[in-house]
Amino acid sequence: QVQLVESGGGLVQPGGSLRLSCGYSGVALDNYGIGWFRQAPGKEREWVSCISSNNEVTYYTDFVKGRFTISRDNAKNTVYLQMSSLKPEDTAAYYCAAGIDYGLGLLRSYEYDYWGQGTQVTVSS
Repeated sequence: QVQLVESGGGLVQPGGSLRLSCGYSGVALDNYGIGWFRQAPGKEREWVSCISSNNEVTYYTDFVKGRFTISRDNAKNTVYLQMSSLKPEDTAAYYCAAGIDYGLGLLRSYEYDYWGQGTQVTVSS
């Protein structure tokens, strides 16, 4: 049974930073890419970023490029999302997910097999 657990969410002022963590366990995910999604109240879930199984390739959606950085530590079974220059519109529940990496990127939710429960990020003054 694969488990993904997000942590690191919280309340931050506009312009501030947070680092989210996604710890995974249960099955070796060496061949899995890990992605981050978010869902704001009343909105559809949207893809934010993903990282390949070998850590060599990262993808970002346009609205976080230059502000968010995804990284992965396979030895710790953890993926991080460093978020900076946060804006109120970044407020959402953030979810990590794992999907088999075929080398084409994992940009859509249907490509993911396992999901965490989410962590709330609120950007407000």
